[in-house]
Amino acid sequence: MTKKSTPELVEQIAIQLQLRGLLLVTAESCTGGMIAAACTDLAGSSHWFDRGFITYSNDAKTQLLGVSSSMIRRHGAVSQQVAGAMAAGAVQSVGAAMAGKPYPAGLTGHVAVAVTGVGRTWRRQCRQARGHGLFWIFCGRRGHHIHAAFCRRARTRSHANGRLRTV
Repeated sequence: MTKKSTPELVEQIAIQLQLRGLLLVTAESCTGGMIAAACTDLAGSSHWFDRGFITYSNDAKTQLLGVSSSMIRRHGAVSQQVAGAMAAGAVQSVGAAMAGKPYPAGLTGHVAVAVTGVGRTWRRQCRQARGHGLFWIFCGRRGHHIHAAFCRRARTRSHANGRLRTV
């Protein structure tokens, strides 16, 4: 697999979403909206990008995506469980907004990507709390299995992009 720049990856994602008639929704924590920004930098993204949730705080995860505060307390905001709940919450939120409305011609649904993790400066605290520096990336659709990718100790953006390609 060749290394690709972020714009090239976004263009590939856009093509695949359009071929499948899907709209993208993002639920971001540690990336603070950078995924949504990269998507909307591509001309024509309104054809395949619907919305993004920036849920950096625990309260935002709970209020906007329905992640239970007890889950966050039990597993931590940077956990597989919370990232999965973020993806599921993003899909549910869009489903509620679309309730009773048909999708425009050619569109069949939404796919959600959720990201949570700890950056390099927090690696020591993360090791003490959970054993390693990490990122969780989840991808899911309503009525389908939610897929996860785990990225441990991503040292560079290209390393994290490599892990994202696997989702």
